[in-house]
Amino acid sequence: MILSVVIPVKNEEENLPTLCEELFSVLRSVNEPFEVVIVDDGSTDKTLPLLENLSQKLPELRYLSFDKNYGQTAAFLAGFRAARGDWIITLDGDGQNDPHDIPKLLPLRSEADLVVGRRKKRKDSLSKRVISRVANAVRSRLCDDGVDDTGCSLKLFRKSALQEIKLFRGMHRFFPALFRMEGFRVQQIDVNHRPRLKGKSNYNIFNRSLNPIIDLFAVWWMRNRKVDPKVVKSR
Repeated sequence: MILSVVIPVKNEEENLPTLCEELFSVLRSVNEPFEVVIVDDGSTDKTLPLLENLSQKLPELRYLSFDKNYGQTAAFLAGFRAARGDWIITLDGDGQNDPHDIPKLLPLRSEADLVVGRRKKRKDSLSKRVISRVANAVRSRLCDDGVDDTGCSLKLFRKSALQEIKLFRGMHRFFPALFRMEGFRVQQIDVNHRPRLKGKSNYNIFNRSLNPIIDLFAVWWMRNRKVDPKVVKSR
């Protein structure tokens, strides 16, 4: 059984070497076969040459590179399709997710189809924390997804369940709701969160608030319009 780690990145040349060193150390300590799939989402810095170089040194590292920026959902989707493992872990390429939390997620594979990381002590700016708190409250009310924090990219997916989920642009923010709509089991676990040390965030007020509002109502509509008849008798 292979464990796949999928990481979408955009302009993370400053963070990738440190992240890969830390991540590979953790994965080797888990004592399971693994691969790391990094998806370059249209970077304009030296991310791609760096990945080419790192893949020569790290045999478990694979990478995909887009011709332009398609967004995080597309990067996740491409990584999911390329992943060879029965279980897929996702995390951000900026180093804010802690790879040392990965061993905490793995024991929950027998109990869940999706395990969601919950950042208890956010290391983001005040504006990001406020926006995230409001967004999580509204999302939880409308989608009833049973989790407190969908913005944490550190997640563990059962690939067979993931293949049942149809993804559209922006839908990566609503994985718990999408999984629950299909009857899959979702759990959450507290994880560490760290400050970004290098580079700058690829998020802004527009893609953190306005676009997700539209996506949120799309998920709310799908949840309320889902057809799920219960057969009580047949012949």
